[in-house]
Amino acid sequence: MQINLKIFRYLPDSGNKPHYDKYVMEVNPTDRVLDVLEQVRADNDPSLAYRRSCAHGVCGSDAMQINGHNALACKVLVKDLDSTDITIEPLRGLNVLRDLIVDMEPFFDHFRSVQPYFINDSELPADGKERLQSPTERERFDDTTKCILCAACTSSCPSFWADGKYVGPAAIVNAHRFIYDSRDTAATERLEIMNEATGVWRCRTIFNCTEACPRDIKITKAIAEVKKAIITGKLEN
Repeated sequence: MQINLKIFRYLPDSGNKPHYDKYVMEVNPTDRVLDVLEQVRADNDPSLAYRRSCAHGVCGSDAMQINGHNALACKVLVKDLDSTDITIEPLRGLNVLRDLIVDMEPFFDHFRSVQPYFINDSELPADGKERLQSPTERERFDDTTKCILCAACTSSCPSFWADGKYVGPAAIVNAHRFIYDSRDTAATERLEIMNEATGVWRCRTIFNCTEACPRDIKITKAIAEVKKAIITGKLEN
């Protein structure tokens, strides 16, 4: 099939303004958007810059806007776009470093701010083995363990576009994962972080984040649960 492809191009400090390069290409309907970008770079312009790594929807590095929606280029098939016109752009809300590559440092700064790691300084069980939890306790936070830090959710959020100090959905998802881990002891501290001006209350429940997530995490639900825990002071199942 033939497609009309537009790709955002920008190289800061080059003196050139942001623009779109256009290509008319022959592709297979089952090609992924990542395959199309690889074809452009191989056959047309080796200077085209974008991130990619595993190409299997696990690493999250190739998140970008595809026809106005955030997605992983390695997961989107050309045929599923239902259009022969395809526009590829960088994620919004993060500074463009070059072409489709954005500066992820602010995103990771927010991620680190919520203490996204296991905290428990108490002594290990007498047998010296791991701290156990029931299948039900593990299931409580299973959904939010699926985050691959692609930034598709955070960069789809109008609240984040309006104020980059907002920690964003991905950071809240990772806070949720540890707040509800029965083995962790720092839930109170994380809820205090979430209760700050840049925390969960910036969320306006627009659901863009949930729609954008390539792992189908119920992000808006997780944010609502964190809000409820702050209000009630309880970690309810």
